[in-house]
Amino acid sequence: MASSHAAAARRRRATGPAPSLTGPAGDVHPVLRRATAPPAALDLLAQARAGLDEATVLETPNERYATAHLAALRVAAAVLAARGRPEPTPRRRARIRSAWEVLPEIAPELAEWSALFASGAERRARAEAGIRGAAGRRDADDLIRDVAMFLRLVERMLVLQPVLPQPRQDAEADPAGPPRSAEMPDAG
Repeated sequence: MASSHAAAARRRRATGPAPSLTGPAGDVHPVLRRATAPPAALDLLAQARAGLDEATVLETPNERYATAHLAALRVAAAVLAARGRPEPTPRRRARIRSAWEVLPEIAPELAEWSALFASGAERRARAEAGIRGAAGRRDADDLIRDVAMFLRLVERMLVLQPVLPQPRQDAEADPAGPPRSAEMPDAG
């Protein structure tokens, strides 16, 4: 066993450092790596987190509800900032649509979340207007929990989204077989 390790070490010294240490890894298996969202989306996620934190310490249910719902809206805006594309025609651009209406088109996996928060938009408007009893303590608590879960889900989706590295276009690559550095050493 020790002799096979010594032989592998001699081969490594003879061929130089591992390819991953000298440049892009074009000759290794693709490994999932983490990509990050655009700065605007990250900023909106930070604003949403701050709004959610604020909602948890507010006193009145109306304020808590409205602030939590605004945090959810910022989370949706982060998804739109990361994935959204401008409307293709002037006619569609002229029509104003809510984030809850656009979100399922951009991120179909969030359609149920969009429906949930869209259903609370009228209550948020009443709560912001100061209408007594627009939102109860339980309503605010439930919304805060839902927004916290939505935020965590979107953070994972946008900030920690796995992507595969793009294959290198190498003119010297031998189509007959793998590069020499990809060969496995003898277990011998």
